[in-house]
Amino acid sequence: MTTEVVWSRLGVATSWPARPSANVARRRSRTDDHPRRPVTSTTSTPTTGSPAARRARAIEAARGVVESHPPTTTPRREFLEACFDAGLAWVHFPEGLGGLGAEPGVQAAVDEILQGAGGPIPFWLNPMGYGMAAPTVLHHGSAELSERLLRPLYVCDELWCQLFSEPGAGSDLAGLATRAEKVGDEWVVSGQKVWTSSAHLARWALLLARTDPDQPKHRGLTYFVLDMHAPGVEVRPLRQMTGEAEFNEVHLTEARIPDSHRLGEVGEGWRVAMTTLMNERSAIGGGSSVRGSGSIGSALRLWRARPDLHTPELRARLVELFARADAARLTGDRFRVEQGDRPAGAEGSIGKLTGAELNQEVYEFCLDLLGPDAALYSGYGPDGPDAEAAEDYGRLFLRSRANTIEGGTSEVLRNILGERLLGLPGDVRVDTGKPWRDVPRG
Repeated sequence: MTTEVVWSRLGVATSWPARPSANVARRRSRTDDHPRRPVTSTTSTPTTGSPAARRARAIEAARGVVESHPPTTTPRREFLEACFDAGLAWVHFPEGLGGLGAEPGVQAAVDEILQGAGGPIPFWLNPMGYGMAAPTVLHHGSAELSERLLRPLYVCDELWCQLFSEPGAGSDLAGLATRAEKVGDEWVVSGQKVWTSSAHLARWALLLARTDPDQPKHRGLTYFVLDMHAPGVEVRPLRQMTGEAEFNEVHLTEARIPDSHRLGEVGEGWRVAMTTLMNERSAIGGGSSVRGSGSIGSALRLWRARPDLHTPELRARLVELFARADAARLTGDRFRVEQGDRPAGAEGSIGKLTGAELNQEVYEFCLDLLGPDAALYSGYGPDGPDAEAAEDYGRLFLRSRANTIEGGTSEVLRNILGERLLGLPGDVRVDTGKPWRDVPRG
């Protein structure tokens, strides 16, 4: 499962050719066009100086980028390149890899400057790449892999997807059946993945596969970076109730992956996957540091545009929703500051859980405000509405129903919070210690 991605509103074409499109092929041909900068470290350990000094340096860099590359007049790719080169992509990453070696909490202050001046929210441009792939590659991949992948990821030359869920392994992710077998210095992978957002647009995928079926399900997994253009990779769209097809099923038939694209040790895929999942939930739940952004921003724009529909009861509901959204925003900022240089953990599930349920309530409010006008719909074509079209609140309402499923269901997140933060007893697990091949599967 992945994130709330309304690609049509980002102006990204959504078609599914049998082979990579010309645009994708051109993006692929540019993969070596990114100048390589010296890399001094592959960890996010803070550089020398006090935390206050590192924060001041990052804020000064953000102001410098806004001054030299005004986001409202600078082409998006050029602006993102300037942010990466200034170390503002992920401020806690090493210098040369889009960071400054600062604490993660500094990112909120930097984003407020960049986005407050009109800059894009990188997460929504390349969600699986920015929020999940980048920290996973940095912490578990080689220095060469990080240097090769992070810059084109951030400037959106190369989009990413996440090959985790399968028809028989959704919430029970560790039960997945896709097999990877070592042949020389390559891995041969066969299996099926499903609910893969943006697989039709992606150049790279985060892949979790089973390499040892004789081990218990959590210990027989290995993690890879897969080239989505490789032979043996087939992407098929899945139509949603919005009419669009953001999600896909992906069939892997003896697809080959070089061992150099393995993240972590063989059999340690579950540990690597936890890096991805914890960062995914933190990224989804963290939201923007800009007040009134996201779904509540949509509701505020609708409220201003339709004064003829105002009622005291609706006004009270909007005030309550705004207060909850702002509390969630501030909680996210506080979490990032308190996190320091610690890796993402279970706390990130709080923002994802509350944000998903809040999104649904916000768009329910929008439909209640519109009344009969909410029945108007822009169309059920797979490409979604035109990028320049007005916000389609019916579509946003329908899309929000997935928020409590993708990126970890609300039920799973409540289990995580209960067990890992509150210390409550865990669920009964009858397959603990059993070899994966001996566990019954539906």
